[in-house]
Amino acid sequence: QVQLVESGGGLVQSGGSLRLSCAASGTVQGIVTMGWYRQPAGKQRELVALITSGGATNYVDSVKGRFTISRDSAKNTVDLQMDGLKPDDTAVYYCNAEVKLRFWTNLHTYWGQGTQVIVSS
Repeated sequence: QVQLVESGGGLVQSGGSLRLSCAASGTVQGIVTMGWYRQPAGKQRELVALITSGGATNYVDSVKGRFTISRDSAKNTVDLQMDGLKPDDTAVYYCNAEVKLRFWTNLHTYWGQGTQVIVSS
């Protein structure tokens, strides 16, 4: 019941910045958390950052101090500002939403299509 559309990926040099954006549509009032995951080629997908409906945030240690997640409830978007990018940040980045409606017993997880981020040396 939630659709996620991502934008902002691309190619950047080490030390540069990118801003990823994810637009949510559908039953957006049921969103509990939104976040960003990433999956480097040949490796496991990992949580990068998340933000709850109350504004609490969580980051993987490797991006703390460099990445900032934010949410705009009016626009139903979540952004990931990525500064000081490193080659190790190269991955496909996926937007994620956890949704709970009153008639559901469990959270439902929704994913965006993924956007490629490449950081060159």
